[in-house]
Amino acid sequence: MAEAAKVLFEPHGKVGIIRLNDPEALNAMSLAMAEDLSKVLDQAFAESRALVLTGEGRGFCAGAKMVAGETIPLDVTGRPDMGAGLESHINPILLRLRDAPIPWISAVRGPAAGVGCSLALAADLIIASETASFIQAFSRVGLAPDGGASWLLSRAIGRTRAMEMMLLGETVRAPQALAWGLINRIASDADLDQSALEVALRLADGPASLSLIRRAAWYGADASFEQALAHEREGQRVAGQTADHAEGVMAFLEKRPAQFAGA
Repeated sequence: MAEAAKVLFEPHGKVGIIRLNDPEALNAMSLAMAEDLSKVLDQAFAESRALVLTGEGRGFCAGAKMVAGETIPLDVTGRPDMGAGLESHINPILLRLRDAPIPWISAVRGPAAGVGCSLALAADLIIASETASFIQAFSRVGLAPDGGASWLLSRAIGRTRAMEMMLLGETVRAPQALAWGLINRIASDADLDQSALEVALRLADGPASLSLIRRAAWYGADASFEQALAHEREGQRVAGQTADHAEGVMAFLEKRPAQFAGA
């Protein structure tokens, strides 16, 4: 019997839903899952105007999947290199998600730990269920943060709270995450998928400039004020030449809802 795909893709009209699919392991990220995710992203970006990333079952992603007896790559000195899989598999996915041509949402149910936490927090919008929890547990096993956690956390909740999560490895549950500004919204477990889909459908009906908006936000996180101004100026040039801008202006003048085509 063929092994089930570790990542599933479900089209819902203009929205694509990606599900990490190893529920027995709380969707812990293996290299095989990372490879499947990279392939599914190709399809999602080509076919969808907005994306939801979630996990099958009761967990979003419980970090890296540790397999007994698994061979660990060695560095040039012959010692274990725990960062090799990051370089070959995980980091390219995080960069692709940062540079996504469409807006995307993470829908987090249950634990988002380690690299799973990073994957959740890299989204443009983060919707968590009441049972969601965010954990940087690297200190518990003598490792350092990965998946962009040091960057994502510091910019989302500030250096001191990021330090608290990374140094102490304590669980941050959904209400605290919302109060800290780590996530955007909380939904019940039963309503999480529908809540994320409804927001994604709103994004999918939006103008082509949503892609420029999300890029501007990523760029501005590290840019100087002068650089951000210049980046915004170029973005406005591109947005102003789209059919969606023309439709938006016409709809405003005609006092009707705009019908954007994403172009």
